[in-house]
Amino acid sequence: MKMIYDVIGKMHKGQVVSKYGINENEFLPGSVWLVGAGPGDPGLLTLHAANALAQADVIVYDALVSEEILKMAKPGAVLKYAGKRGGKPSLKQRDISLILVELARAGNRVLRLKGGDPYIFGRGGEEALALVEHGITFRVVPGISAGVGGLAAAGIPLTHRDINQTVTFVTGHDASGEMPGSIDWHALARSSPVIVFYMAMKHWENIAGQLLNTGRPTSEPVAFICNATTDQQCVLETTLSKSVEDLAQSDLQPPSLIVVGKVVSLRAGLDWYGALTGKILNPDPLMRNVQQEAG
Repeated sequence: MKMIYDVIGKMHKGQVVSKYGINENEFLPGSVWLVGAGPGDPGLLTLHAANALAQADVIVYDALVSEEILKMAKPGAVLKYAGKRGGKPSLKQRDISLILVELARAGNRVLRLKGGDPYIFGRGGEEALALVEHGITFRVVPGISAGVGGLAAAGIPLTHRDINQTVTFVTGHDASGEMPGSIDWHALARSSPVIVFYMAMKHWENIAGQLLNTGRPTSEPVAFICNATTDQQCVLETTLSKSVEDLAQSDLQPPSLIVVGKVVSLRAGLDWYGALTGKILNPDPLMRNVQQEAG
């Protein structure tokens, strides 16, 4: 940990520069950094994100940013909540963007801290364009998206050579909060062996119905991952045909990811966290050896 803070200190002092000779790590007054906080675990923050927390005067943070991460802010930093959660009162997106502009114009180092990655279903592009519109200097610091880190923490690889060469990320609702109406469900069902849904629990019954109606197998593995990478993480494994009923009978609550595809079956062999608590892992979860012996 000391080595990490030593690196952050050098970044802050300008001792680490880019290949262009510019100290990109100095957080200048009057600028905004759009930073991904990762999927939840503070240990999954990038060094650039930790550096931003150490310098920011004001932190405008989302609902999925944990208290542990906010505690890394420098003493005296102002924390402003700007979270948007389905069905709950929240600021309009345009208002959030204008708050960033106003804070930067006041000479603050403004950190816009978002769960996951700011450009993956995080409205980061909208906020960045608003900053450009008003002449505000900004920087983007990528973060580990929940659709990547959350699956790995749950013991589910996003890709596996024996299963898929493509993967699709899908949001579970559009800007109005309704189920997306522009998705070609037939094309999605045919083309992507693995689908990862963000923010989809509210509309899961309709989404599962669309997948089944367009030909996805009833027995296809499905996993619900809630509070990914945190100590509240929980995973529900089911199948596409049983997923609606199993979800209704569970006490799972958002935030969640929903994974559809055969990669979910690999969790029987790759649930590393479960193994720490006594779970016995299966080295052949796809039963390849059994199939070879039968052949």
